[in-house]
Amino acid sequence: MESIGKKEDLAGKVVHQGLTVYGNKGATDQHAYVQQLRDGVPNFFATFLEVRKERDGEPLQVEQGVTSGDYLQGFLRGTRTALYEGGRDSLTISIPEVNAAQVGLLVALYERAVGFYASLVNINAYHQPGVEAGKKAASAVLALQKQVRAALAKEPQTAGQIALLLGADPEAVFHVLTHLAANCRKVKRSPGATADADRFYSPS
Repeated sequence: MESIGKKEDLAGKVVHQGLTVYGNKGATDQHAYVQQLRDGVPNFFATFLEVRKERDGEPLQVEQGVTSGDYLQGFLRGTRTALYEGGRDSLTISIPEVNAAQVGLLVALYERAVGFYASLVNINAYHQPGVEAGKKAASAVLALQKQVRAALAKEPQTAGQIALLLGADPEAVFHVLTHLAANCRKVKRSPGATADADRFYSPS
């Protein structure tokens, strides 16, 4: 998602490209998706990853003559059929077993698929301005936290008062203060009638 989600294409044109990817495992999570995929908005493509070998050692019997792997196989094939009957396409990738080599092959496959898809829609899959923006914003929050800590005194103050002193956004200061009060022994919170009346102080 981070590689395909792009505001602009290679020519600088605003295109808002993106793919939303969800993953789940086996029959235990089937109910989280199947109803939506079969009868909901038809704006997706489903890929099933099938593992041929159940497990090492003796199979786990769920009932007489039926193993946990049998159930997983039944749900995989059954879910595929249910989607097909609902007019929904899917793809199945089968691997012999789960091991380092097979997982590595899957990673390599999807890395190449992402790069190829990006070339088809004319975007740069390796440019990450959104990720960089998030890191810069996080750094700004940490810098504000240091300022807020330094501004705290023994006399209780509201987030608004501290924000005014620092020339900062009151909401951002409030959230920094509530975080500090919940996690730092040196920061205390005195609840007010409303959130903006809460007061914060450092007893030491």
